[in-house]
Amino acid sequence: MGDGEETKGRKSGRKERVLHTRVPAVLEQELKRVASAWRVPVSNVVRALLEDALDTIDVVGAKAEGELREVAELLSSERQRFRRKSSEQLSKIPGAREPVADAVEAVRSPDSGSDPLAGAVGATPIILVHDAVCGVTGATLAAGSEAYMILFDEPGRQLITGRGALPRASTPNEEKADD
Repeated sequence: MGDGEETKGRKSGRKERVLHTRVPAVLEQELKRVASAWRVPVSNVVRALLEDALDTIDVVGAKAEGELREVAELLSSERQRFRRKSSEQLSKIPGAREPVADAVEAVRSPDSGSDPLAGAVGATPIILVHDAVCGVTGATLAAGSEAYMILFDEPGRQLITGRGALPRASTPNEEKADD
């Protein structure tokens, strides 16, 4: 069930159940005081408080998730900016390692045998605003060129590739290139 459906189900569902719970005497007195002030039974106060608490948790959770995604995107863009500046500086040093080799090593370093496209669900074409490095092959992708943003189920996970790094269709319906 989605967030809206859960809230709707909690508020409109009349298949109510009795829930027994122990509470400290101080909490019992406070619930009775609120119930008296609202002129409703204590059970209605408890139900309203629980529903509000669950709704608040849903809202806060969704907001926190959105903020975490923004932070992850900011970190990713800063990491790319840092890599680009590092590559520029490194390329100015005679005899330094090739920046592309460093990028390939960085992509493959967590597990040298891992597939960077593992867990990918699709790709969408983009035009690069800045130079980038293909996350699969390590090739330099020039600003203004077409690249592909790989889409993952995992929030915040990103990968940019060139066309040559994309998997080819393996179905009988595969489109044939012009000969």
